[in-house]
Amino acid sequence: MRSNIFKVSERGERLDSLQDKTDNLATSAQGFRRGANRVRKQMWWKDMKMRVCLIICIIILLIVIIVPAGKISAVLRHSTQLDPVKYPGMR
Repeated sequence: MRSNIFKVSERGERLDSLQDKTDNLATSAQGFRRGANRVRKQMWWKDMKMRVCLIICIIILLIVIIVPAGKISAVLRHSTQLDPVKYPGMR
């Protein structure tokens, strides 16, 4: 009988210990979840900044390529037209 009472009290102590461990684990899991969300948001912003920088670089590159090409084609168009003052016989 005494051994049964002793075993029940030991079981109760182990259950209390297990309950404490469970509470600690739940608290740690909540902290981990917060940290994971914070890291996820930081990585999302980092990715978004990279995408914006890449898009801006592509736009600048296109402007650098297209604007001079437009000027060159305008110069070529202008140079193919013969000036009647310089070339009176070629109208």
